[in-house]
Amino acid sequence: MITASPLPAQPSRPWQRLWRDAITDPRELLELLDLGDLAGTVLPDADTGFSMRVPRGFVARMRRGDRSDPLLLQVLPQAAELLEVAGFGHDAVADLDARMAPGVLHKYVGRALLITTGACAVNCRYCFRRHFPYAGQTAAADHWQTAVAAIRADVSIEEVILSGGDPLSLATAKLAELAAALAGIAHVRRLRIHTRLPIVLPERVDADLLAWLRATPWPVAVVLHANHANEIDAAVAAACQRLRDTGAIVLNQSVLLRGVNDSADALAELSARLFDCGVVPYYLHQLDPVAGAAHFSVDDDRARDLVAHLRERLPGYLVPRLVREIPGSAAKVPL
Repeated sequence: MITASPLPAQPSRPWQRLWRDAITDPRELLELLDLGDLAGTVLPDADTGFSMRVPRGFVARMRRGDRSDPLLLQVLPQAAELLEVAGFGHDAVADLDARMAPGVLHKYVGRALLITTGACAVNCRYCFRRHFPYAGQTAAADHWQTAVAAIRADVSIEEVILSGGDPLSLATAKLAELAAALAGIAHVRRLRIHTRLPIVLPERVDADLLAWLRATPWPVAVVLHANHANEIDAAVAAACQRLRDTGAIVLNQSVLLRGVNDSADALAELSARLFDCGVVPYYLHQLDPVAGAAHFSVDDDRARDLVAHLRERLPGYLVPRLVREIPGSAAKVPL
């Protein structure tokens, strides 16, 4: 058993500075965790085309000396990413086929998703957009004008979803610019924000962001992304509370990942910890088949068995819906 404690917590600083201070060298990360001897055997010997990035505060939640730490495995580049695996490609969920305008995806009735930016505070190794051609495909170009015009022209769109990258990597003033542009569209009734930043960089949930959320003219749902209970420390819990205090509905979606959370104990503890923070478990996604992430895959029978165990031990509101995204389907497909 690994008994070593996590790294010391990082001092409080503005989120922009913490962003810039992220670790981008896998060898530095391993050295910080007393795992430097793994560099020659675990790290890829060629460029994966997807750089490493992880905030130091997130690293502080990892356990020293534990090569199987569930947070480390989510961010550390590994040699397995270079393997070509049948069925795993660059456009795992057919995002490119769903474009209705640059940076605007329209897959499901009533909803439009904005690729707000390609930037994120953490590069998760299983990211389904790790190969997405962000250059020229972000909705923030031309001060949102093209994206907003596309939404205005389609009266069926009632909900706008901000995604990326991570929308909260944008300055709050940029988000406010978008909200102001959307505010004049009568058929937009809801705003949804998909973000991992409150988990990996909780300092992002600052006074400016909270003021903007309170001022939006629509009901807001904030969908977080945590995969393991160890990601949720006191700072994350406080950030979740601040989000809830704005009146936003706060949900969580996870990805089922081999070696990270593929046990009933891990998933049950994640649901319990989320609810302690006032966050409702929403989706448990089967891994999108993106090239470079096949080593995280969990087969469907195992996934169903895990959720069955969750139903036996948790109240229904703590059991996330097990789903997969299948290109061309009208909605996420329950498993």
